[in-house]
Amino acid sequence: MALLPFSQSKESRRFASYDGLFPDASVLDLLDRFRKLLLRSAIAIAVGIVLGFSFTNRVVNIVLEPTVRALPAGSTLIYTQPGEAFTLYIQVALLMGIALAMPYIMYQLWRVLGPLVPASARRFAVPFAFFTSLGFVAGAAFTHFIAFPYMMVFFAGFDTPDLTFLPQLNEVFDLYMKMVLGMGAIFQMPTVVFFLAKAGLVTARFLWRSFRYAFLLIFVAAAVITPTGDMVTQTIFAAPMIGLYLLSILVARMFGRARPEPDDAGAD
Repeated sequence: MALLPFSQSKESRRFASYDGLFPDASVLDLLDRFRKLLLRSAIAIAVGIVLGFSFTNRVVNIVLEPTVRALPAGSTLIYTQPGEAFTLYIQVALLMGIALAMPYIMYQLWRVLGPLVPASARRFAVPFAFFTSLGFVAGAAFTHFIAFPYMMVFFAGFDTPDLTFLPQLNEVFDLYMKMVLGMGAIFQMPTVVFFLAKAGLVTARFLWRSFRYAFLLIFVAAAVITPTGDMVTQTIFAAPMIGLYLLSILVARMFGRARPEPDDAGAD
């Protein structure tokens, strides 16, 4: 009987563990890990803001350049609220801080998720941080150099003698940010599939068989995350998602584990 309080105390320390799936993880431990992640991420972003603050003017010009280039002759960007331009510079500085701190943030995120991944995959912390950051940069580059300029040219094409295209600064940057974040998330698809394939959770054969369903879901997802409601923007979002899905099939084939399909396993 003297051992009962000790065993109860031991069980209380294992409160809400993931029964059988992840025996080394507990809810309280994960919450503490996420608290440290948020704190370290905030510090890293603050450092990134300080490092990138001197380049803010140049970055603002780069961000607005696709819109300025698409404007009809004689048109210009406008802002109608006193603090609107100042807010833009603050938001751009914050975006730079996040971009500079992202490799560190993703590395810390992988450490937080460490107990939830198979032991054989825990060594991929550095590749995870690198490829997720690379995917975000690729998505932002696709937005800046292809998707967003095409959209601005499309919208500016409705300029007529009776209608003058004078986009508001806040609206332009809000649309730009939504597209950058959306594409940055979309371009994570090959990285996610890589780690799922390494863990044996998906196969190239499964992804290929599911392509027709994925095609439908991609257009549904594009309709949901599209900043505007037009079909042109939806297609701009859906097209790279389809390409990335096909790339993910190749990634799963090259790096995934060999796993018998259900029909093969039941052949005998």
